[in-house]
Amino acid sequence: MKKALVCGAGGFIGGHLIKKLKREGYWVRGVDIKPHEWSPKAADEFLLLDLREQKNCQAALTLADGKFDEVYQLAADMGGMGFIHSAETEIMHNSMLINLWMTHTAAEMGVPRYFFSSSVCVYRDMKPGEPEMTEAEAIPAHPDNEYGWEKLYSERMAQAYSRRYGMTVRIARFQNCYGAEGTWTGGREKAPAAMCRKIAEVEDGGTIEVWGDGSAVRSFIHIHDMVEGIYTLMHSDLEGAANIGCPQYVTVNELVDTVAQVAGKKIHVRHVEGPVGVQSRNFSNERMYSLGWKPKVFLKEGIELTYPWIEAQVKAARGK
Repeated sequence: MKKALVCGAGGFIGGHLIKKLKREGYWVRGVDIKPHEWSPKAADEFLLLDLREQKNCQAALTLADGKFDEVYQLAADMGGMGFIHSAETEIMHNSMLINLWMTHTAAEMGVPRYFFSSSVCVYRDMKPGEPEMTEAEAIPAHPDNEYGWEKLYSERMAQAYSRRYGMTVRIARFQNCYGAEGTWTGGREKAPAAMCRKIAEVEDGGTIEVWGDGSAVRSFIHIHDMVEGIYTLMHSDLEGAANIGCPQYVTVNELVDTVAQVAGKKIHVRHVEGPVGVQSRNFSNERMYSLGWKPKVFLKEGIELTYPWIEAQVKAARGK
């Protein structure tokens, strides 16, 4: 039985990844600074550890018998656009320490395969309809936010340790991901979850606030496709960063319309000032397609899988 360590196991993608690995027959240890809110017992073993400290990275990687076959490093201090723009120092300080110590310690302890979760935030601001960028075009670098700069540096660090220690490294640049059991309130939620929550909270015919004029273009990948992409990339021979995303581009206004349609509500929008981020970020998924992976869940179906869960959370919170 293969053994895998999932760092960031208390988070949205990490929790779903554990379930995927268990379906594939792995023994899985999850590690995070907090337990998973909705699936706390998905892993065979869960350790509460602060991976900003090297001793905790060593504890996470230590097994009584042998060593891990695979390490998935998803732990990070992150959230939606509001958090990214308001917590620059926390993101750079905390995530950098996690990646510094986990990459270094995994390499020194002889981990054979190491996965690093990067982000499409490494790319520059783009205009809607601009030709899609390949992974190589992230350099020369000009990310829109500090989260992207930290991810880009951590990619380079993982690749440097791979060259020095012979550790096989796979790097995925994640697109905006959404689905059930994700953060849906509190300021760290991504746009799909935020729109689902806002629309679930108002009556039919109500009004929600949306940052900016709603013209910013985004692409969103459902969690089911994301974990399949992670697993496919980890077990491939594809070196260097690979984008994991969905080729369907929508404006923020179109996202709102899709959620309203799924909710069966007529919604009015009040556009307000707020952190919008880039105009657009268009990038190629061809490297992942070369592995035989393609997304299967597009936005409307994904929202149909997500909205009922968030609506249930809103109702439960009101009942407390």
